[in-house]
Amino acid sequence: MEEKNAIGRVWHFLWESNSIWSWIVDFVLAFVFIKFIFFPLLSLIFASSLPMVIVESKSMIHQGDFDAWWSKFGSWYEQNGITEAQFKQWGFQNGINKGDIIVVQGSDNYELGDVIIFKVPIQATPIIHRLVVIDNEIYSTKGDNNQYQLPYEKSTAKNNVYGKAIAKIPWLGWIKLIVVNPLNAFSD
Repeated sequence: MEEKNAIGRVWHFLWESNSIWSWIVDFVLAFVFIKFIFFPLLSLIFASSLPMVIVESKSMIHQGDFDAWWSKFGSWYEQNGITEAQFKQWGFQNGINKGDIIVVQGSDNYELGDVIIFKVPIQATPIIHRLVVIDNEIYSTKGDNNQYQLPYEKSTAKNNVYGKAIAKIPWLGWIKLIVVNPLNAFSD
């Protein structure tokens, strides 16, 4: 009976108490759960060491409707052999906004038009751009909202790819962007 009473006190402390110590313990337990159970489980399910990412730039945003975006950026794709009809068949053809959370699926096969998440040596955060050229195991990408390819996008090794975007959770990533770096959250 005493063991049941002890469990009840712990339960009350964690879920019903409003003391500062209860809040601190709840925060630590949430952190431990997310870091050591939730994300490793997602990594296993999605076959990626980075199963979720928050979009931190506007390089994939499409302002206005598709036709307005295509009239501004479509010429680059057409010059590189990608037609408007092809582009409309790809996922995320309406772009990805800063602050969206992207669900990442690891894969051995990436296709033209996939939005891939990859690492580059010049920065700590991964890049989220569209795959526009496949040459064996070397990929070339482009941010939909960029006028041209950036130097590091022209040659990305397949082993630097975390995976491809399979879903997005709109705007929820703004919480982290504002909390972690409030001064830079609205820049870009």
